[in-house]
Amino acid sequence: MLNHSSSGGRTNGVRVVVAGDRGTGKSSLIAAVASESFSETVPPVLPLTVLPADFYPDNVPITVVDTSSSLEKQGKRNEELKQADVVVLTYACNEPSTFSRLSSYWLPELERLEVKVPVVVVGCKLDLHDESQQVSLERLMNQLLQQFKEIVTCIECSAVTLYQVPEVFYFAQKAVLHPIDPLFDQESQALTDRCVRALRRIFVLCDRDMDDALSDTELNEFQVRCFDAPLQPSEINGVKTVVQQNVPEGVNSNGLTFPGFLYVHSMFLRKGRPETLWAVLRNYGYDNDLKLRNDSLPVPSKNASDQSVELTNEAVEFLNGIFRLLDTDKDRALRPAEVDKLFCTAPSSPWNDAPYKDAAEKNDMGYITLNGFLSQWALMTLLDPPCSVANLIYIGYSGNPAAALRVTRRRSVDRKKQATERNVFQCYVFGSKNSGKSALLDSFLGRPFSNNYTPTTAEQFAANTIELIRGTKKVLVLREIPEGEVPKVLLNQDYLAACDVAIFVYDSSNEHSWKKSRDMLEQVARQGELTGYRVPCLLIAAKDDLTPYPRAVQDSVKATQELGIEAPIHLSMKLGDSSNVFHRIVSVAEHPHLSIPETEIGRKRKQYHRLLQNTLIFASVGTAMAVVGVAALRAYAVKKKSSG
Repeated sequence: MLNHSSSGGRTNGVRVVVAGDRGTGKSSLIAAVASESFSETVPPVLPLTVLPADFYPDNVPITVVDTSSSLEKQGKRNEELKQADVVVLTYACNEPSTFSRLSSYWLPELERLEVKVPVVVVGCKLDLHDESQQVSLERLMNQLLQQFKEIVTCIECSAVTLYQVPEVFYFAQKAVLHPIDPLFDQESQALTDRCVRALRRIFVLCDRDMDDALSDTELNEFQVRCFDAPLQPSEINGVKTVVQQNVPEGVNSNGLTFPGFLYVHSMFLRKGRPETLWAVLRNYGYDNDLKLRNDSLPVPSKNASDQSVELTNEAVEFLNGIFRLLDTDKDRALRPAEVDKLFCTAPSSPWNDAPYKDAAEKNDMGYITLNGFLSQWALMTLLDPPCSVANLIYIGYSGNPAAALRVTRRRSVDRKKQATERNVFQCYVFGSKNSGKSALLDSFLGRPFSNNYTPTTAEQFAANTIELIRGTKKVLVLREIPEGEVPKVLLNQDYLAACDVAIFVYDSSNEHSWKKSRDMLEQVARQGELTGYRVPCLLIAAKDDLTPYPRAVQDSVKATQELGIEAPIHLSMKLGDSSNVFHRIVSVAEHPHLSIPETEIGRKRKQYHRLLQNTLIFASVGTAMAVVGVAALRAYAVKKKSSG
């Protein structure tokens, strides 16, 4: 496979900041690379120096920033370091003390300033080095490299003889455009897990006949796509011979296997040619974090906060097929290993962490069901559409990615039309501590009731499919909001925009719990009236197996009547009595114009607007009558004058 340079789409240039002790040759180094000659008279600090785009093969310009070593200029130097893409640290080959200062001052100083960029260590004035005290660069640098992982290259040069001067800035540019860290783990001396996953996806895409090997034809197609140059049969045989000698399982009768494909790419890294691997990765849409570039993800944009994004029927059918393909034992559930296999071509499994971890239905064995699988995808699409479409592409979605997601109609329009076309409903779950919110989410996912109480400190999600009487299915997402987070989230005026239904859970045996939920209901109602994001609401009287707080029933019925919403739904998760609450939540979501609470202030505001509107109507009618009267009077006067 041929070498190739790729800048990863970076056209704004690379900013190299040169720092080091006084007299180590910083300015002479910069002047020498810019003029391709050595000068005895170089200013103490040079102005910005620009190496043009065509200076190196990547066709990206380099801006070189010289810095002063004096204490009075330290602030300016530190600001420049913080803006660097890469730092060149210099020492003088003829002054060992300047090398010691790298570990005692300069590298710790970069850490203190939180300058997290690649570092190139450069020994200047090699022509002045005492040959009788020659110590190999490899031995000298070994300890430094082990201590400071940010160092990517160490090199010695001479501005006087121009020896390896261009190489200094080539390596600096290369460290930015073709970083080694995302690709190779120096400690294990192996490709990183994320790099292996990206190459596995590329291998699968190239393996058109799906025989787990790349034939000569498939290898050539890959080569032409990435490097715009075919391989000769002798070159292909040469590659396979090298692979077979080092990785026997890397070649079989069908061609180059995945272990062989990995070996070829790791070989380029060991030869110091990361640009070759980056050329491949960038050709397939990867950025420096080994994720698909955002500009390659056709995510539909919402025009309003109260719109949401859903999977299309085409994408759901694809996911159904993927599930069947992975479910080899046909038990309608996927083991954790099967889910890991699904995402083996993604940077990582998106479901291993919050908010997706444990957010979907699993069977008694802890395996994710088909409903849980599809609900998990619906949840990811709702919360993070770019993540959803990226993972669809990672797992092999071959259709037009732009056709995988759709933007729903505005919720405010749904309320006016008294109907919704949504397939995914988001329900906010409010309530006081220990009111039964988490137990409700557990019940929704089919988990057994537990008497152990663990306070919820961060938002929790539960997503599942609800099958309606008419045979259709909807995905319901329950979003539990901790009591302590309510004031903060309601400060965000758009927070209710993404909500289809809000439920307010209270412990029916506890006075404080009831009052807290009632207060939250009134806050949400007022917020909706102020922002225009008015949402249907339900009260949930949980823990119905306990003796009710004496006034809770009477007060709750009165409160719902005053607000104009349904009476509270009584349930007990402990007794397994959910009162069909999840179907009722979906039913409320499907009729978005009903069950919307109205506060006293809201009613007065509506009456005022209605009165104002009527006044304006009467005023306009009165004005019209006056105009008609004046016109009639004028007509009468004209008629009388003409008859006289």
